[in-house]
Amino acid sequence: MSTWSFRRRPGRTLGLLLLVLLSFLVLRRLDWSTLIPPWLRHQRLGLQAKNQNFMLEDTTFWIFGGSIHYFRVPREYWRDRLLKMKACGLNTLTTYVPWNLHEPERGRFDFSGNLDLEAFILLAAEIGLWVILRPGPYICAEIDLGGLPSWLLQDPSMKLRTTYKGFTEAVDLYFDHLMSRVVPLQYKHGGPIIAVQLENEYGSYNRDPVYMPYIKKALEDRGIIELLLTSDNKDGLQKGVVHGVLATINLQSQQELQLLTTFLLSVQGNQPKMVMEYWTGWFDSWGSPHNILDSSEVLETVSAIVNAGSSINLYMFHGGTNFGFINGAMHFNYDAVLTEAGDYTAKYGKLRDFFGSRSGAPLPPPPDLLPKMAYEPMAPSFYLSLWDALKYMGKPIKSEKPINMENLPVNDGNGQAFGYILYETTIASSGVLHGHVRDRGQVFVNTVSIGFLDYKTTKIVIPLIQVCYPRELGVASPSCLCGGLVGYHEEDLEDSGLLNHKGYTMLRILVENRGRVNYGNNIDDQRKGLIGNLYLNNSPLKNFRIYSLDMKKSFFQRFTTDKWSTLPEAPTFPAFFLGVLSVVPSPSDTFLKLEGWEKGVLFVNGQNLGRYWNVGPQETLYLPGVWLNPGDNQVIIFEETMAGPVVQSTDIPHLGRNQYIH
Repeated sequence: MSTWSFRRRPGRTLGLLLLVLLSFLVLRRLDWSTLIPPWLRHQRLGLQAKNQNFMLEDTTFWIFGGSIHYFRVPREYWRDRLLKMKACGLNTLTTYVPWNLHEPERGRFDFSGNLDLEAFILLAAEIGLWVILRPGPYICAEIDLGGLPSWLLQDPSMKLRTTYKGFTEAVDLYFDHLMSRVVPLQYKHGGPIIAVQLENEYGSYNRDPVYMPYIKKALEDRGIIELLLTSDNKDGLQKGVVHGVLATINLQSQQELQLLTTFLLSVQGNQPKMVMEYWTGWFDSWGSPHNILDSSEVLETVSAIVNAGSSINLYMFHGGTNFGFINGAMHFNYDAVLTEAGDYTAKYGKLRDFFGSRSGAPLPPPPDLLPKMAYEPMAPSFYLSLWDALKYMGKPIKSEKPINMENLPVNDGNGQAFGYILYETTIASSGVLHGHVRDRGQVFVNTVSIGFLDYKTTKIVIPLIQVCYPRELGVASPSCLCGGLVGYHEEDLEDSGLLNHKGYTMLRILVENRGRVNYGNNIDDQRKGLIGNLYLNNSPLKNFRIYSLDMKKSFFQRFTTDKWSTLPEAPTFPAFFLGVLSVVPSPSDTFLKLEGWEKGVLFVNGQNLGRYWNVGPQETLYLPGVWLNPGDNQVIIFEETMAGPVVQSTDIPHLGRNQYIH
């Protein structure tokens, strides 16, 4: 059969062109609205900015919003929190999308379980809430690196939040995947998403004048067709405006309201005003007092904002919990409208009355509170020192120089994102040790702790050390700083030359990543671990063995039952402690309190509840009842320096990880 071609069939080509032209003329006369399914016809115009009002279709619309982050709330409690938002008189949910959690390794995406963004948005629609999506890629959100994945920092020249090629290539791939999920959920496609925010508070960063136009085009090219917004605080508002995008502001006090009537009007004329983030509370830091914003002050400011003709979003309505290690570096605790466990506050009652008076219809009744319970104290029964645990972790990474956490050859080349990292090398003399430790490094000579290195303490004296001999050589040593070469394979001894030496001293530094900065100009410098060389008496140390202690679920699978020992009278630290929390047939939420413990991390049934530290202000860890099993529940504690006798359970939080606790 001959192949059809234009050259051989010119008459057929002309006929085809005439058919296309005739079809175009006929279709022009059609009423396209008759082709739209009935369930979509009423969602054609979307949210619009017309003069001083928002319009949803042909109706004036006030945005009364509240922020809840799905990734900070157990999925089983999403409905409870959203129903409480609806019952408070709010009509719009706002949420960030954390890139670092959704793409933990380059090209591997996770939208399952607690990260099921689509399910969260559809649930909001079912409850009767509209959605403003804030997809970033940078979100701040008091989350590690502002939501940017740590593997971006493997590039030594990385310039985050700019049009640097290495960054935009990663953003493009992420947006390709994310927007394929988001686009069908937009208002004009029948979904609840009425607006999408470009990045977050870029005016305060402002490193690249073409970056925000790039983000705008990236969203539009991938099918975002709803109203676009920017969001900036008073320091960045002037530099955060993008052509064709509605600017909104973030604030906490009435004094800042003047920005609504001055700057916004001057740059975008008679447009709707919106406070994208009215800060309903403020943040706590480790070792500082707990911050509380008075409920009467909150009501007064919210009233003033709305009376000034502005829409509003409460940030946060419910903050949830930074479970695990996802916290950012500067902020720790948040005093919001709902508590961490979803309980009502005085703010909730006053705001419900206020928004109810403006709703035009009775509000649904607030859902009942979820029950809380105090269980019997848990006393750990088993123990495993970190030094004994090393031998179950396989061979360490060997490197002539220290390697920072992000560049460790682990996780299929994506480095380590969170947790701890242990560096070991041998030294032959005492002296002054110094280097850049990010963020906090506990220094050991053999197994004896001699102090800490961090941002403030950059030098530490290594004491005069008596010669020590490996236990494998069968030579006793009287030195108090000799702990033996615990956790090493014989081939490691041979490789390091220790078996050929008369003695050795093992230098160990356990470095904790306490969270990458989530806001500010230094996000490009947030690599963790040992950064650069480590010096003893100004000479760089070499030949390191490095352990990745990410403390993910797979990390603990190494510690089978036979690896644990009964709890000794005088444990060696750092160490893991294992116990059982006994729970009634119907588990309820509780709060775990670690009196007598100093600093560490707590895991229940493999779930990382987060860090604890006796410097406060946080004194309890929130444990959702949905993560408990009737009967026995495994509890593992990693303690750095000092263990208490029990872990207590209480039904009342003590400054209780009450929003954004890190």
